[in-house]
Amino acid sequence: MFFKKNIILKISREIKVAVLVILSIVLFYWGFTFLKGRNLFDNSNKLYAVYDNVAGLVVSAPVTINGLNIGKVNTIEMLPDGKMKVELIITNEQIQIAKSSIAQIMDSGLIGGREIAILNNFSDKNYTESGDTLKTSDKLGLTAELANQIGPVKDKVEILLENANKLIESLNATLDATTQQKLKSAIASLEVTMAEFSQTSKSINGILAENKSKLNTTLTNFEKTSSNLNSMSSSLEKAELGATVKKLEATITSVNGMMTNLEQGKGSMGKLLSDDAMYNNLTKTSKELELLLQDLRLNPTRYVNVSVFGKKNKPYIAPTTEPIIEQPKN
Repeated sequence: MFFKKNIILKISREIKVAVLVILSIVLFYWGFTFLKGRNLFDNSNKLYAVYDNVAGLVVSAPVTINGLNIGKVNTIEMLPDGKMKVELIITNEQIQIAKSSIAQIMDSGLIGGREIAILNNFSDKNYTESGDTLKTSDKLGLTAELANQIGPVKDKVEILLENANKLIESLNATLDATTQQKLKSAIASLEVTMAEFSQTSKSINGILAENKSKLNTTLTNFEKTSSNLNSMSSSLEKAELGATVKKLEATITSVNGMMTNLEQGKGSMGKLLSDDAMYNNLTKTSKELELLLQDLRLNPTRYVNVSVFGKKNKPYIAPTTEPIIEQPKN
């Protein structure tokens, strides 16, 4: 009996040890999988998303909707075509996810880390079931956006540095020993010029100091002249120059009209200036009048005949066509 009891106790100890070992292995595996983000006893809803690049996404990364944590990333595996298949475990059973929703990879904070934000289509009542695959997109993180923005700036800086390098090389090639000597001479000449300019400036300051009173008088006179000009300008404004100018313009317009009429032969003066027949008649009349006066002066008895003794009148002789020019008496 004692031997049998020892055997039973020995077997029970071995069973206990075996049970403890098995439990330890199960607990170790469960703890290991739990630390990796898996839960063996979890019957949560599982969804899938396929990406070209997971861009730093890791297992156990949070899954959110509008900032609310509703699950986590369970597994990430590479498919034969090179794409990445991500398994999502949705632990919040109260959230209904529409089939038209989009699983977007994005930054979870400023210090790094990636998460999957589900852009849920709340107007779609066709909800997902466990095993469905969502549409995907990838939103660039802060680092990626900075890299994209810094890229063009980097290219421009490289071009600028290259141009600066070329400029320095050109300067080094230009500034040989002879050019450096000429540059030194030019700088020395510039220093002499600046010294002379300083001396000239001192001389000008001395002249201004000596003639300060005269300058003040000149400025005073200039102010008086300016005041007089202002007064003259005010007087001219009061003189109604506008009306005077308008009258002058009207007078000029009238004179221009008169000149136009004269040129066109309108009026007596116009006809006199433009009518050749009238001019010839006036010239002929003037000439005949001159001959008549000359004949009257030379032969007054032809026109005034006073005869006391009854002397006969002389016959009339017409004057010549050309006037007789009387010779001066010596």
